[in-house]
Amino acid sequence: NFSRVTEFILLGLSDTRELQVLFFAFFFLAYAMVLLGNLLIIVTVRTDPKLSSPMYFLLCNLSFIDICCTTVTSPRMLVDLLSQRKAIAFEECIAQMFFLHFVGASEMFLLTVMAYDRYTAICKPLHYTAIMSRPVCWVLVSACWAGGFLHSIVQTLLTMQLPFCGPNTIDNYFCDVPPVIRLACTDIYVTEWLMASNSGLISLVCFLVLVTSYTFILVTIRVRFTEGHWKALSTCASHVMVVTLFFVPCIFIYLRPFSTFPSDKHICVIYTVFSPVMNPLIYTLRNNEVKASMWKLWKR
Repeated sequence: NFSRVTEFILLGLSDTRELQVLFFAFFFLAYAMVLLGNLLIIVTVRTDPKLSSPMYFLLCNLSFIDICCTTVTSPRMLVDLLSQRKAIAFEECIAQMFFLHFVGASEMFLLTVMAYDRYTAICKPLHYTAIMSRPVCWVLVSACWAGGFLHSIVQTLLTMQLPFCGPNTIDNYFCDVPPVIRLACTDIYVTEWLMASNSGLISLVCFLVLVTSYTFILVTIRVRFTEGHWKALSTCASHVMVVTLFFVPCIFIYLRPFSTFPSDKHICVIYTVFSPVMNPLIYTLRNNEVKASMWKLWKR
């Protein structure tokens, strides 16, 4: 016999009113940049026939995922920053956790596919068109979303089967697996290791695949010093920046026992806010083709 928790209290990033107002202005600007920047990339790629290669098709999907990822957490965080009582219903908390891991894992898989695309373009240029055809790209993107759904549904089901009957205070600005399962009224040793092996291993394996692909690319470029390969290397350099911002915090947070470490809410800001902000900046400012297409779209 126990009373089930019906809502959680989010402590947010700070309890100081002045800092909350400052955070609201900063994160509102960041959210606006994510929406405008990624929407601009999607519209540009969709309207310019020259940007029809697999790289831009995958970039368009990455922009859509970034919009989804930051929309799961940012609007709620902005409202809570101006609220006195930061409460979220149990069902809303579970839903936020589900969609966050759904789009987050999908982005991990998509970044891995983008690395494979760059590896194929640089290391196997003669077979690139046949390997990365449009049907293959659609299959790969669909597999990314399916993998993200399977990952998220496992995390959500493992969380929902836990009893929550005691404390309901979450030391974070959104509902995530580590801070939520710490509140369970039972021993979570097995559950947290199952979740760590799920989220943590996915992050680690995808990151190792990415590092391996970049290693092959660097070895290939050492042998072939052509303008096209240097251009591809520039694209990969920007990709590495996104990967570092996204994967390293995820590996640090999820590939470890959740109950023995304090809250990592300030590290969460990196992959929920900064990484989606950096994507449109990196892929537009470092890509002449995208900048030219955006300028053409603006004049039109």
